[in-house]
Amino acid sequence: MTEYLNQTWDLESIFAGGSHSVALMKHLELTQSEIDQLQADIIATDAHADAMAWSSLLYRIQDVSAKLREAGAFCGCLVSQNVRDEQAKLLSGRTTQLSASLTSAYLALDAKLLEMNEDTWNTLLNEKSIEELRFNLKERRMRASDRLDQARETLIADLSVDGYHAWSRLYRTVVSRMTLPFSVNGTTVALSMGQAANKLMDPDRAVRSATFKKWEDIWTESEDLCASALNHIAGYKLALYKHRGWDSVLHEPLQYNRMTERTLQVMWDVIEQHHVPFVDYLHRKAKLFGVEKLSWHDVAAPLGEGSKTYTYEQAAEFIVEQFGKFSTDMADFAQKALRNRWVEAQDRAGKDTGGYCTSFPVSEQSRIFMTFSGTFGNVSTLAHELGHAYHQSVMRGIPILAKGYAMNVAETASTMAERIVTDAAVKHATDPHERLALLEDKVQQAATMFMNIRSRFLFETRFYEQRRKGLVGASELSEIMEQAQRDAFHHSLGEYHPHFWASKQHFYGTGVPFYNFPYTFGYLFSNGIYALAQEEGPQFADKYVALLRDTGRMTVEDLARKHLGVDLTKADFWEHATRVAITDATEFMQLTEHM
Repeated sequence: MTEYLNQTWDLESIFAGGSHSVALMKHLELTQSEIDQLQADIIATDAHADAMAWSSLLYRIQDVSAKLREAGAFCGCLVSQNVRDEQAKLLSGRTTQLSASLTSAYLALDAKLLEMNEDTWNTLLNEKSIEELRFNLKERRMRASDRLDQARETLIADLSVDGYHAWSRLYRTVVSRMTLPFSVNGTTVALSMGQAANKLMDPDRAVRSATFKKWEDIWTESEDLCASALNHIAGYKLALYKHRGWDSVLHEPLQYNRMTERTLQVMWDVIEQHHVPFVDYLHRKAKLFGVEKLSWHDVAAPLGEGSKTYTYEQAAEFIVEQFGKFSTDMADFAQKALRNRWVEAQDRAGKDTGGYCTSFPVSEQSRIFMTFSGTFGNVSTLAHELGHAYHQSVMRGIPILAKGYAMNVAETASTMAERIVTDAAVKHATDPHERLALLEDKVQQAATMFMNIRSRFLFETRFYEQRRKGLVGASELSEIMEQAQRDAFHHSLGEYHPHFWASKQHFYGTGVPFYNFPYTFGYLFSNGIYALAQEEGPQFADKYVALLRDTGRMTVEDLARKHLGVDLTKADFWEHATRVAITDATEFMQLTEHM
């Protein structure tokens, strides 16, 4: 991997022509036609038709789902690489409309599943051609019984395009117009918010502090627009939940993540019981920075001494090498993804914030989006997203409906990949300062999962309680956010980020509800898997793939029971997984005791 690697991704091999692609337009028109015909055929088919007829319809709905996902992922990539591409935004809006149409087709299917008598239902489940879909069909039928009737759910899906999802698009439009002024050698340049976010992790505390002040000021300027979007996204959901008879805002995210509230609560309880080592770590890091308490921008910042920068090629080579020690298949996949330009990593203006991995089910490829500026955090992010892509690759051959794994187990694969790389980096570091910096990065990640993510969960939970009473103003949102941060960090910081509710795009996503606790779940779940992999050695790689292949067709409790032999509703597993992180924190405290 020492050869030059292009840091811009290849989208032309998916649909040539970018946002003016003729092939994409034809693809969208064909997909629309197939969705319309499919919905009509589902409605016209008797609920008690023979199993082969329903098997054929299930094949068709999966085929058109893959086509729509292909187009949606492509349009999402176009917007991410250039937030000012207005044509790409229009195309993204069209895929959202198509998604609503496809949702209507799925609602028609679900209504038919509910209509089936037990004989027809059991015959369908025993049909060999849909053997791999049994869990997913049972799940669809159960969820359908938990919603409104088909007519009202179809209306909801149609109205959500210009209601619910439109607020999310408005937020992205607001962010796309925002820039942060930054001085480079005496010249002021306008950074995209993605570039500015990297400056918040700059080794130079003066740079971080100045950037953070501007960052807060810029979000303050747009707080009214952001508050409006967030309020209406939440208001939509609360109204929907009321009509469906769902009392808890956690009903949908728990159902989506295929986990019980008991599992979630036990996880948080264990984390809260073991917060002291991480509070101690934050206080020690403050001492190393020469301040009484850390500011928000210090938490994720690297320790200045011993910090190392990486070229993109060095990062790629190191990741592939470490993946290979766990699984040659995983290493070969990463090498293919990097060489075939599946990654957009160039540090340039005009890009969106954050990082992600998206799948193209028709092309059987993935694309990774991030901004690489040479930090080890960037190396970790690249490994993380390659973990997502590997997860998608091992699902090949599984029906689309059985590939629909939720965010919590998706974060397991990515965090596992990240852990492999970060552990190796610590072990390979010969310079004591570099080793300490890398170890600190691992502990900082744990603090993020246990404290930062916890604060997001607390914020959303409290915000929704307030939103039930009416609109929540920007200043109150900032108060709720800061208090959530104080509680989650156990008052260990000296400065917080009141406008985090505005700057974190996860709060505005309309695809995944409560885009927070699955990160912590995935982190701890991967800790448990990693510990088992360390014990069993290379032969564990096949077991790991088997676990990943089941992520779209099991509850997380059943997945853990089958592949790990553990009960997620009990504290034991979470205690063990948390100790892995505490070990790192303890080592960090020992190494820095006399510094």
